Amino acid sequence: MAILPDYFPDLEGFQWDAGNQAKNWDGHQVASGEIEQSFFNRPVIVAADRKHSRVEARHYLLGRSNEGRELTITFTIRGRLIRPIMARPMSRRERREYAQRKAVEAEGT
Repeated sequence: MAILPDYFPDLEGFQWDAGNQAKNWDGHQVASGEIEQSFFNRPVIVAADRKHSRVEARHYLLGRSNEGRELTITFTIRGRLIRPIMARPMSRRERREYAQRKAVEAEGT
């Protein structure tokens, strides 16, 4: 299965940084597996993170893990790999935005 083919058709996998993995777990109890799951589960919202794109282009994803945990993930693209930077539970505003997207997709099925 392709990773985010609607947004980035050439992505092949993930590139992990041990420091970011530890930060995501220690700060928010988000495991690497949950992050990866969120890129495959639908619906997802992906957008440019222009505010934090000073050195390299960053993006954010609103998605959910297999257990239904709604997550916000900041990431960058390195070659054909996704490099997760930060993951945390969605904020109230992000949950509203994600719920609206789910409702729109549910209407289309």
